[in-house]
Amino acid sequence: MNPLDDLKITHPPQTLREIVLERMRSAILSGRFASGERLVERTLCDQLGVSRSVVREAIRYLEAEGLVEIMPNKGPMVARMDWAQAAQIYEIRLLLEQNAAAACAQTADATVKAKLQAATHAIETTSAANDNPALIAATTGFYEIIFTAAGHQIAWEVVQRLNGRISRLRAMTLATTDRRVSGPVRMARICAAICANDPDAAAQAVCDHLDEAAKIAHRLLKEAK
Repeated sequence: MNPLDDLKITHPPQTLREIVLERMRSAILSGRFASGERLVERTLCDQLGVSRSVVREAIRYLEAEGLVEIMPNKGPMVARMDWAQAAQIYEIRLLLEQNAAAACAQTADATVKAKLQAATHAIETTSAANDNPALIAATTGFYEIIFTAAGHQIAWEVVQRLNGRISRLRAMTLATTDRRVSGPVRMARICAAICANDPDAAAQAVCDHLDEAAKIAHRLLKEAK
Protein backbone atom coordinates (compact mmCIF):
# COMPACT_ATOMS: atom_id res chain seq x y z
CA MET A 1 0.00 0.00 0.00
CA ASN A 2 1.29 3.42 -0.89
CA PRO A 3 1.93 5.34 2.39
CA LEU A 4 0.54 8.48 0.74
CA ASP A 5 -2.81 6.89 -0.17
CA ASP A 6 -4.40 8.20 3.02
CA LEU A 7 -3.66 11.74 1.85
CA LYS A 8 -5.59 11.37 -1.38
CA ILE A 9 -8.71 13.51 -1.66
CA THR A 10 -11.45 11.16 -2.82
CA HIS A 11 -14.31 13.64 -2.39
CA PRO A 12 -13.27 17.15 -3.42
CA PRO A 13 -14.78 19.81 -1.14
CA GLN A 14 -17.75 21.77 -2.39
CA THR A 15 -17.08 25.21 -3.74
CA LEU A 16 -18.86 28.19 -2.23
CA ARG A 17 -21.03 28.44 -5.34
CA GLU A 18 -22.06 24.78 -5.00
CA ILE A 19 -23.00 25.27 -1.34
CA VAL A 20 -25.08 28.36 -2.13
CA LEU A 21 -26.72 26.62 -5.09
CA GLU A 22 -27.59 23.60 -2.96
CA ARG A 23 -29.12 25.74 -0.19
CA MET A 24 -31.13 27.91 -2.56
CA ARG A 25 -32.37 24.85 -4.45
CA SER A 26 -33.37 23.21 -1.16
CA ALA A 27 -35.20 26.39 -0.06
CA ILE A 28 -37.23 26.36 -3.28
CA LEU A 29 -38.01 22.63 -3.17
CA SER A 30 -39.07 22.82 0.48
CA GLY A 31 -41.33 25.81 -0.18
CA ARG A 32 -39.33 28.16 2.03
CA PHE A 33 -39.03 30.31 -1.10
CA ALA A 34 -42.59 30.28 -2.39
CA SER A 35 -43.74 30.07 -6.00
CA GLY A 36 -43.67 33.56 -7.53
CA GLU A 37 -41.57 35.03 -4.70
CA ARG A 38 -38.99 37.61 -5.74
CA LEU A 39 -35.38 36.69 -5.08
CA VAL A 40 -33.74 39.93 -3.97
CA GLU A 41 -29.97 39.66 -4.42
CA ARG A 42 -29.08 41.95 -1.52
CA THR A 43 -31.33 40.00 0.86
CA LEU A 44 -29.90 36.68 -0.34
CA CYS A 45 -26.36 37.99 0.16
CA ASP A 46 -27.20 38.87 3.76
CA GLN A 47 -28.99 35.58 4.41
CA LEU A 48 -26.23 33.43 2.93
CA GLY A 49 -23.25 35.58 3.89
CA VAL A 50 -21.79 35.60 0.39
CA SER A 51 -21.06 38.11 -2.36
CA ARG A 52 -23.53 39.22 -5.00
CA SER A 53 -21.50 37.52 -7.74
CA VAL A 54 -21.91 34.12 -6.03
CA VAL A 55 -25.66 34.66 -5.64
CA ARG A 56 -26.00 35.69 -9.29
CA GLU A 57 -24.13 32.60 -10.45
CA ALA A 58 -26.40 30.36 -8.37
CA ILE A 59 -29.47 32.09 -9.78
CA ARG A 60 -28.25 31.44 -13.33
CA TYR A 61 -27.95 27.72 -12.57
CA LEU A 62 -31.39 27.63 -10.97
CA GLU A 63 -32.85 29.41 -13.99
CA ALA A 64 -31.35 26.71 -16.24
CA GLU A 65 -32.99 24.07 -14.01
CA GLY A 66 -36.37 25.75 -14.39
CA LEU A 67 -36.62 26.67 -10.71
CA VAL A 68 -36.10 30.42 -11.23
CA GLU A 69 -37.40 32.76 -13.91
CA ILE A 70 -36.22 36.27 -14.71
CA MET A 71 -39.13 38.69 -15.08
CA PRO A 72 -38.75 42.00 -16.96
CA ASN A 73 -38.48 44.96 -14.57
CA LYS A 74 -38.78 42.61 -11.59
CA GLY A 75 -35.67 40.46 -11.71
CA PRO A 76 -35.39 36.83 -10.56
CA MET A 77 -38.22 35.05 -8.83
CA VAL A 78 -39.15 31.49 -7.97
CA ALA A 79 -40.66 29.99 -11.12
CA ARG A 80 -44.38 29.46 -10.94
CA MET A 81 -45.65 25.92 -11.39
CA ASP A 82 -49.17 25.32 -12.70
CA TRP A 83 -51.03 22.16 -13.63
CA ALA A 84 -50.58 22.69 -17.38
CA GLN A 85 -46.80 22.56 -16.91
CA ALA A 86 -46.94 19.71 -14.40
CA ALA A 87 -49.18 17.63 -16.68
CA GLN A 88 -46.62 17.85 -19.48
CA ILE A 89 -43.84 16.78 -17.12
CA TYR A 90 -45.82 13.75 -15.96
CA GLU A 91 -46.62 12.81 -19.57
CA ILE A 92 -42.94 12.98 -20.51
CA ARG A 93 -41.95 11.00 -17.42
CA LEU A 94 -44.53 8.32 -18.18
CA LEU A 95 -43.25 7.79 -21.71
CA LEU A 96 -39.58 7.74 -20.76
CA GLU A 97 -39.79 5.89 -17.44
CA GLN A 98 -42.13 3.14 -18.65
CA ASN A 99 -39.87 2.37 -21.59
CA ALA A 100 -36.73 2.48 -19.46
CA ALA A 101 -38.19 0.25 -16.74
CA ALA A 102 -39.40 -2.32 -19.29
CA ALA A 103 -36.04 -2.35 -21.08
CA CYS A 104 -34.18 -2.60 -17.78
CA ALA A 105 -36.36 -5.54 -16.70
CA GLN A 106 -35.51 -7.41 -19.89
CA THR A 107 -31.75 -7.23 -19.36
CA ALA A 108 -31.21 -6.71 -15.61
CA ASP A 109 -28.51 -9.00 -14.24
CA ALA A 110 -27.48 -9.69 -10.65
CA THR A 111 -25.34 -6.54 -10.46
CA VAL A 112 -28.12 -4.24 -11.64
CA LYS A 113 -30.63 -5.91 -9.33
CA ALA A 114 -28.32 -5.46 -6.34
CA LYS A 115 -27.84 -1.76 -7.15
CA LEU A 116 -31.57 -1.25 -7.54
CA GLN A 117 -32.34 -3.04 -4.28
CA ALA A 118 -29.78 -0.88 -2.46
CA ALA A 119 -31.34 2.26 -3.99
CA THR A 120 -34.79 1.07 -2.91
CA HIS A 121 -33.52 0.56 0.63
CA ALA A 122 -32.09 4.10 0.62
CA ILE A 123 -35.51 5.43 -0.44
CA GLU A 124 -37.24 3.53 2.37
CA THR A 125 -34.67 4.68 4.95
CA THR A 126 -34.74 8.37 4.03
CA SER A 127 -38.54 8.31 3.81
CA ALA A 128 -38.82 6.81 7.30
CA ALA A 129 -36.48 9.52 8.58
CA ASN A 130 -38.58 12.26 6.91
CA ASP A 131 -35.40 13.50 5.24
CA ASN A 132 -36.94 14.89 2.06
CA PRO A 133 -33.73 16.27 0.46
CA ALA A 134 -32.04 12.88 0.92
CA LEU A 135 -35.19 11.09 -0.27
CA ILE A 136 -35.30 13.16 -3.47
CA ALA A 137 -31.60 12.42 -4.07
CA ALA A 138 -32.15 8.70 -3.44
CA THR A 139 -35.11 8.67 -5.83
CA THR A 140 -33.05 10.36 -8.55
CA GLY A 141 -30.35 7.72 -8.02
CA PHE A 142 -32.94 4.96 -8.33
CA TYR A 143 -34.04 6.19 -11.74
CA GLU A 144 -30.48 6.76 -12.91
CA ILE A 145 -29.76 3.06 -12.34
CA ILE A 146 -32.82 2.10 -14.39
CA PHE A 147 -32.07 4.40 -17.32
CA THR A 148 -28.37 3.52 -17.36
CA ALA A 149 -28.99 -0.24 -17.21
CA ALA A 150 -31.58 0.09 -19.97
CA GLY A 151 -29.06 1.86 -22.17
CA HIS A 152 -31.38 4.89 -22.43
CA GLN A 153 -28.69 7.54 -21.98
CA ILE A 154 -30.35 10.15 -24.22
CA ALA A 155 -33.65 9.73 -22.38
CA TRP A 156 -31.81 10.17 -19.08
CA GLU A 157 -30.30 13.42 -20.38
CA VAL A 158 -33.83 14.66 -21.07
CA VAL A 159 -34.91 13.67 -17.54
CA GLN A 160 -31.90 15.46 -16.05
CA ARG A 161 -32.83 18.68 -17.87
CA LEU A 162 -36.25 18.44 -16.21
CA ASN A 163 -34.84 17.33 -12.88
CA GLY A 164 -35.40 20.66 -11.10
CA ARG A 165 -39.08 20.67 -11.98
CA ILE A 166 -39.41 16.93 -11.31
CA SER A 167 -37.82 17.34 -7.87
CA ARG A 168 -40.15 20.23 -7.10
CA LEU A 169 -43.19 18.10 -7.90
CA ARG A 170 -41.74 15.22 -5.88
CA ALA A 171 -41.23 17.48 -2.87
CA MET A 172 -44.82 18.68 -3.20
CA THR A 173 -46.39 15.23 -3.40
CA LEU A 174 -44.09 13.70 -0.77
CA ALA A 175 -45.33 16.25 1.76
CA THR A 176 -48.90 14.88 1.57
CA THR A 177 -50.37 12.11 3.68
CA ASP A 178 -53.25 11.19 1.37
CA ARG A 179 -51.41 8.72 -0.88
CA ARG A 180 -53.40 5.53 -1.27
CA VAL A 181 -50.09 3.70 -1.56
CA SER A 182 -46.90 5.36 -0.32
CA GLY A 183 -44.22 6.49 -2.74
CA PRO A 184 -41.56 4.12 -1.33
CA VAL A 185 -43.96 1.17 -1.70
CA ARG A 186 -44.61 2.14 -5.33
CA MET A 187 -40.85 2.34 -5.96
CA ALA A 188 -40.36 -1.05 -4.30
CA ARG A 189 -42.92 -2.53 -6.70
CA ILE A 190 -41.00 -1.12 -9.68
CA CYS A 191 -37.82 -2.65 -8.25
CA ALA A 192 -39.50 -6.03 -7.66
CA ALA A 193 -40.82 -6.20 -11.22
CA ILE A 194 -37.41 -5.40 -12.68
CA CYS A 195 -35.73 -7.94 -10.41
CA ALA A 196 -38.25 -10.52 -11.63
CA ASN A 197 -37.28 -9.61 -15.22
CA ASP A 198 -40.94 -8.83 -15.95
CA PRO A 199 -41.08 -5.86 -18.37
CA ASP A 200 -44.88 -5.64 -18.44
CA ALA A 201 -45.13 -5.54 -14.65
CA ALA A 202 -42.33 -2.95 -14.49
CA ALA A 203 -44.11 -0.69 -16.99
CA GLN A 204 -47.39 -1.05 -15.10
CA ALA A 205 -45.72 -0.29 -11.76
CA VAL A 206 -44.30 2.93 -13.22
CA CYS A 207 -47.73 3.84 -14.60
CA ASP A 208 -49.43 3.26 -11.23
CA HIS A 209 -46.79 5.31 -9.41
CA LEU A 210 -46.97 8.31 -11.74
CA ASP A 211 -50.77 8.20 -12.02
CA GLU A 212 -51.19 8.54 -8.26
CA ALA A 213 -48.49 11.24 -7.98
CA ALA A 214 -50.05 13.22 -10.86
CA LYS A 215 -53.49 13.17 -9.24
CA ILE A 216 -52.05 14.53 -5.99
CA ALA A 217 -50.10 17.23 -7.81
CA HIS A 218 -53.22 18.19 -9.80
CA ARG A 219 -55.22 18.68 -6.62
CA LEU A 220 -52.49 20.65 -4.85
CA LEU A 221 -51.84 22.96 -7.78
CA LYS A 222 -55.55 23.61 -8.32
CA GLU A 223 -55.93 24.47 -4.62
CA ALA A 224 -52.96 26.85 -4.80
CA LYS A 225 -54.53 28.97 -7.57
